[in-house]
Amino acid sequence: MDIVPDSEGRGMVAALPSRVADLVQLARLDRPIGAWLLFWPGAWAIALAGGAVARWPLLLWFALGAVAMRGAGCVFNDIVDRDLDRKVARTALRPVASGRVPLKVAWGWLVALSLVGLVVLLQLNAPAQFIALASLAPVAAYPFMKRITWWPQAWLGIVFSWAALVGWPAVTGGFATPLFWLYGGSILWVIGYDTIYALQDIEDDALAGVRSSARALGAHVRGGVAVCYAGAVIGWGVALWGVRPDPLALAGLAPAAAHLARQVLRLDPADPGQALALFRSNRFAGLLVFLACAVVGSV
Repeated sequence: MDIVPDSEGRGMVAALPSRVADLVQLARLDRPIGAWLLFWPGAWAIALAGGAVARWPLLLWFALGAVAMRGAGCVFNDIVDRDLDRKVARTALRPVASGRVPLKVAWGWLVALSLVGLVVLLQLNAPAQFIALASLAPVAAYPFMKRITWWPQAWLGIVFSWAALVGWPAVTGGFATPLFWLYGGSILWVIGYDTIYALQDIEDDALAGVRSSARALGAHVRGGVAVCYAGAVIGWGVALWGVRPDPLALAGLAPAAAHLARQVLRLDPADPGQALALFRSNRFAGLLVFLACAVVGSV
């Protein structure tokens, strides 16, 4: 499987006017996997807090927020990383890095997507709004992490799992211990799947001086991903046990654990092209965890 450039226009995107297509690609609206991965931790928290059915509109608002804020994050990341992106084959033709989208247009698009996020924010209660606004600082810092640490994936875990910290108080108005275990498990999950994703760029990253957990782990990348996934399952298990101390609650995580184990077994660090398929399969892993949280939280 070839590594797919971020700038590749396919299907409906290829038929759009050039500027519209560029904006779609800039926000990765044609690649919804990132929005799914941003959405799931918030959906888990809503479900585990007992809101999967009673507060189902929250799930829809979180889905809209995930699309908008993931898009805004991608635009900001591309603005900050435009010089580095030009040095990596997969990202060299991104709209900002290639010069197809001027910086002023990119900033305007960022503002527009952020306004959609603001609409979602206004649907939440005060505690959830406060936590959501607190995410802006770590989100803004993320693009710089690959310049200062070998583990930018850990920072991404903090950012991409933040919706869990918002979802729980959005349902209950407060916080509880299971939430923090759920959040910790999500961080480890993100580190694991983004390490797989980073395998696509490992050679170009070395030439460009970009740091990543894939480069840091080297020949031990499969073991590192396995440890992260195992830690994630443990964190989620403690969270579910905190809501319902019953072995059946833990059994609900078995499908997700099996799915993650299969990823590790199939992972071949020598085949970066395979990494994208394994990375994308985590949208299904997120669904499996959601189902477990929904059952436990609804009992």
